[in-house]
Amino acid sequence: MANYIPSVGMEVHAELLTHSKMFCRCPVAFGGEPNTRVCPVCMGLPGTLPVPNRSAIEMALRTSLALNCKIAYESVFHRKNYFYPDLPKGYQVSQYGETNPLGYHGWVEIPSGDGYQRVSIRRVHLEEDTGKLMHLPSGGSGVDYNRAGVPLMEIVTGFPPDISTPDESKEYLYQLRLILLYLEVCDGKLEHGSMRCEPNISVRPDDQSELGTKTELKNLNSFRSVQLGVQFEVRRQVAVLEGGGRVAQETRGWNDTSETSFLMRTKETEQDYRYFACPDLIPMHFTEEYIEGLRAELPELPLAKLRRYRDDYLLGEKDARRLVEDRHWAEFFEEGIKLGGDPKLVCNWMISDFARLLNETGQVISERAKDDDAHDVSKVTPAHIVDLVNLVSKGTISGKTAKDIFDEMFKSGDFASSLVEKKGATQISDSDQILAWVREALAKNPDVVGKYKSGQTNVIGFLVGQVMKSSQGRANAPMVQDLVKKELE
Repeated sequence: MANYIPSVGMEVHAELLTHSKMFCRCPVAFGGEPNTRVCPVCMGLPGTLPVPNRSAIEMALRTSLALNCKIAYESVFHRKNYFYPDLPKGYQVSQYGETNPLGYHGWVEIPSGDGYQRVSIRRVHLEEDTGKLMHLPSGGSGVDYNRAGVPLMEIVTGFPPDISTPDESKEYLYQLRLILLYLEVCDGKLEHGSMRCEPNISVRPDDQSELGTKTELKNLNSFRSVQLGVQFEVRRQVAVLEGGGRVAQETRGWNDTSETSFLMRTKETEQDYRYFACPDLIPMHFTEEYIEGLRAELPELPLAKLRRYRDDYLLGEKDARRLVEDRHWAEFFEEGIKLGGDPKLVCNWMISDFARLLNETGQVISERAKDDDAHDVSKVTPAHIVDLVNLVSKGTISGKTAKDIFDEMFKSGDFASSLVEKKGATQISDSDQILAWVREALAKNPDVVGKYKSGQTNVIGFLVGQVMKSSQGRANAPMVQDLVKKELE
């Protein structure tokens, strides 16, 4: 069998977090009673005129800047003509051309192996979303136009594609979603369809320079689906070619249950859409001062933050990524650093005990992290974590005591220093007191002492445990270890 090289172009659609639709004032929301958020404008009734949503345009421009794109200082909307039940106007207002979209010829980096891989971005453009086809309980189909007209940003990778594996496809989508979340332009909920990914997959023999015929894959609603979908489609296309067949240019759906793709329709070409400039919308003009103002407002992006956490705070890759993958966690962590907390210790408490308790109780880390009223906000703030970390660092309490205090702190919202004072749980570092506990432990366990003297040095852990038990966990553990050794020898 010949060796085949896959190529994967990625088209990602992201619904923007605006309050109203792209060209009218109908509200934007997920779910709800079908066809209740519609008006003559988004339904395309005769005599209506669209008005562009300024917030949506700014969100697309900010995304373009974050993806290192060139900005089209003059840009126009086009009509993309096709007839489908979910398109009330018979056309979709979109953008067309190589340098007309709001952002073009950019790039983004993704982690790859021990380094980073640059993925080129062909364009970032604005359009309006379509309606949603529904299967009715009584049989037949219906259309919900609540989604029709919602601001939709499309991000398309460059050509020829820089992505060639299922893992790279997944990582690209993961990193792009993080960027959109940090910019606060999209909620990134693949399961709700507010972020949708359509990989364009082709394969070619390694001795052939021309790319193979591509297929577009739809209905992918998770990172895993993207990875498995690309993997399956590569295998399917190779099997077709090895069997002497030809890969057809088509749109294929993805079945999550069977983990297979299926034919939806033959793929259209650009000529089929008969693009032309929309006569109802005037051209957009941007000044350099306006664009630079947007650039200055960009937040620190995820990959830059990840590198800073590793280089400046010396966090491990896994720990740094755990913090960065949720901007609310990153904000919480950085607030702790500003309050004087040791970065590694603050990180350790956050991703271990704090994460466990949040998961067990269904609470969220901060008010900003709430996306509904179903979750309570934790009483633990960055100041609580720093207070606890400082008590351990100064030797006021032991690590074991700190864990117990953390659980109480999480429930009550009291600071660790206050709880320690109430409980009298400060760490005991009095050498005479600890030595008394050590001698008591040795006297009560002569058989264990005998094993140690005969060469079974691992039993020292048991003796240390007995001392800690006598002190109710308050004895200074390193001192206990040292004194037990000295008494045994």
